[in-house]
Amino acid sequence: MASRKPAPAVTEPTIRVRRIHRRDLNKVWEFLKRVFRSVNRETVEYQRPRTKTRFLEIYEEEGIEQLLFEIHEGDAPVIVGYAECAYEVIGSDNWINERYFESRDMRPLFVEEIAIHPDFQGRGIGSFVIEQLEHLARVRGCTHLVLEVAANNKRALQFYRARSFSQIDAAIFLAKKVVSEPELLPPRTLRNSGLEAAPSDPPEAEAEAEAEEGSEDMSEATGSEAPDLEDMPEEADEPEPEPPAPPAKPARSRRSRPRKA
Repeated sequence: MASRKPAPAVTEPTIRVRRIHRRDLNKVWEFLKRVFRSVNRETVEYQRPRTKTRFLEIYEEEGIEQLLFEIHEGDAPVIVGYAECAYEVIGSDNWINERYFESRDMRPLFVEEIAIHPDFQGRGIGSFVIEQLEHLARVRGCTHLVLEVAANNKRALQFYRARSFSQIDAAIFLAKKVVSEPELLPPRTLRNSGLEAAPSDPPEAEAEAEAEEGSEDMSEATGSEAPDLEDMPEEADEPEPEPPAPPAKPARSRRSRPRKA
């Protein structure tokens, strides 16, 4: 009877870590989009990376470590993890207060990003990433690893607390519902087009009506009625003045003539 050959031993893939190269940027960007697609649907604050442009700029900045974790299955390596860290606060959009750590004699290694392939979670990749970051911190003389995680990411919180991470600050997002009103008025039904508008009065009639209304208003304001022209007494006609008499002519003086002898 022929003996059975032993089944070949199944070897687990080996994970390797290296620094990122320029040729890796597009592949890593697609990897990060896949990892954070589900996380960004559940958090208020948008998780990194924000844009591909910013991700490409990070590669050119000094003081930032970008580590790639790969396993070899078949011919091509597969990206299963990514870590990004900085030895100082970098970037204008960073909210970290450096004085907080200086006043407590802390020299932190700021962990900007940790991403694990969703199909390889629970296989020790995350623990290997944390060990690598702790090794960098010790080599560079850092005293703490500092990172940010969303409060509703329960799985990540459990992972970090199991590895002796503790909360040092809390950011709470508050919201209050308000009753909003539309800026535009609702639709309105038009009047029937068959109804004709009453003709307007001529301008002369409108002027007379306004004059009558004005006289009534004046009488009401003074408390007496306007006098009727027919009730008023007629005034006597004054006699026309006679023309002045012409001035009298001066009397002529008579001179006595001498009589003839």
